[in-house]
Amino acid sequence: MQSQNQTQSNKAMQPNMAPNQNQNHGGHELFDAHEVIAGVISMLDQYQMYDQHIQDQELKDILHRQSTFVTQMYNTVVQSFQTGQDPKMPTQQYKMQQNNNAVYGLKPGQPKKPNQSVNELSDQGLSAYMLGQTKSLASLLTMTALEMTNPVLRRVISDSVPNFIEMSYEIFLYQNKNGYYQVPQLNQQDMNQMLQSYQPAPSQTH
Repeated sequence: MQSQNQTQSNKAMQPNMAPNQNQNHGGHELFDAHEVIAGVISMLDQYQMYDQHIQDQELKDILHRQSTFVTQMYNTVVQSFQTGQDPKMPTQQYKMQQNNNAVYGLKPGQPKKPNQSVNELSDQGLSAYMLGQTKSLASLLTMTALEMTNPVLRRVISDSVPNFIEMSYEIFLYQNKNGYYQVPQLNQQDMNQMLQSYQPAPSQTH
């Protein structure tokens, strides 16, 4: 017959049983989730500040559309984080309104320099700030999803990555169309050489 000390010792050596649904998070995952949620809040807060300075109505529309979408995404992430269960509002798909036509080539322009005051804020700079935030969150959510143990939160986070990619592309296309984000190209010969640098691998059959 085991002594009480032996019984307690055996219990201490046993792995923890599966926790409740709202508690099945690893410690690393909790820190990452907090970083993601804080990053989303930061984006929404800063979009409110940008809104006061944007002049172009098209850029304002992009900002408002993205803010509305990300606010809903924020609520979905928070609910799945706190409950560990499927959220009432599942992840949605962001639909940009820009077309996919990029303008290639460089045109001469004024060299850039830091603003000396808030009065020098421009749509070019503000759209660049927006792009920086959506790109950063796309990377952060991707890295975070790889470290998730809670299956629901992992799916919500990973499903949100394509949305931030789409938002980034929408802002890029807006900038590109207005000459803020120019796209240089290689000459035709160099481009063709790089395009023809690979060939298909033979199919593997087992």
